[in-house]
Amino acid sequence: MDFANFLEYISPRIATFFTAMTPIGELRASIPIALGTYGMNIFETYIISVIGNMIPVIAILWILEPVSKFLMNRFRPSRRFFNWLFGYTRRRHSKRFEKYESIALVSFVGIPLPITGGWTGALIAFVFGIPRKKALLHIFIGVLIAGIIVTIICKTVGYVKFIIAG
Repeated sequence: MDFANFLEYISPRIATFFTAMTPIGELRASIPIALGTYGMNIFETYIISVIGNMIPVIAILWILEPVSKFLMNRFRPSRRFFNWLFGYTRRRHSKRFEKYESIALVSFVGIPLPITGGWTGALIAFVFGIPRKKALLHIFIGVLIAGIIVTIICKTVGYVKFIIAG
């Protein structure tokens, strides 16, 4: 059985959930697929996509710091890399980011464009040293906003196609 045939046999809910967990697709992919391909209910799609999108965010926020500390303590190249990364990023962007930290993180995650989203928001929170719970809240708000925007776009484009075709 190849991959395309495998997808035919899994539940649309499970496919939507796992699509929302992907680093590039996130809910920008899961919502259109669930609504357009699977014909799922709009509210069910939104809830499953948001939950699926937040699972990796939680993992990133809670795992990245201990892993980076472990690597920094064990391997000199890792220590140099993380010291450079934190120093460079904070030196260049910390004044602007600290001023607008909450709004910046929510906006960055909430605008559904390529390379924005929960995964990147969690990485940004880690690099800027935003406390986990605070970062989780802001990323969650951003994911909720992105989900609403993507859902509206999907339903509007679908409605426009229906009017044109009808």
